[in-house]
Order: sequence, then C-alpha cells, then structure tokens
Amino acid sequence: MRVIARKTLREFWIVHNDCEQALKSWYDETTIARWNGPKDIKQDYPSASFLEGNRVVFNIKGNKYRLIVKINYKFGMLWIRFIGTHAEYDRIDATKI
Repeated sequence: MRVIARKTLREFWIVHNDCEQALKSWYDETTIARWNGPKDIKQDYPSASFLEGNRVVFNIKGNKYRLIVKINYKFGMLWIRFIGTHAEYDRIDATKI
C-alpha cells in the first residue's frame, strides 16, 4: 500500500515520542501489504475497526492512540485522515474525518 503521508505520522511522534516505534512499525508493515479488502486487513490487524467510506481505525500502542485512514483498495493507496490520543478520538466523528 502507498501511505500518504508519512510526514503526518512523523509530526505526531515528535510530540508523542512514546508511539514513535509503534507508528514506524505500522508504516513499514502497511507499505509492504497488499490489502484487497477488509478481510486482508483483519488478518494483519485483528483489532482494526471498519467505518463507512472505506475508513479503517487502527489501535496504536495498546489502544493509547488511534489512527484513521481512508483506503482505495483498487489503487493500493491509503490516506492518513487522523492520528490522536484515544481521548481526542472520542471527541471527533470518525465517519466524517
């Protein structure tokens, strides 16, 4: 998968340095993945949640952080839509972000 944009992750882990390694691992695993649908993601990330509009929520660092992405399976592209603490995630509408 092509992840757009790693810079968003980097800017987040500069502020929240305890999740740097977890985000780097997620990025590395995702860039080599070939996900054709939610079933493929569930095999790699059983705790991932799926929302309308091809959005996926990943739990990062034991669910301390949440990462929302939007995926275009056909083109193998993934856009980072949100990264934040669990508390910040609770304050947004994940289906609209």
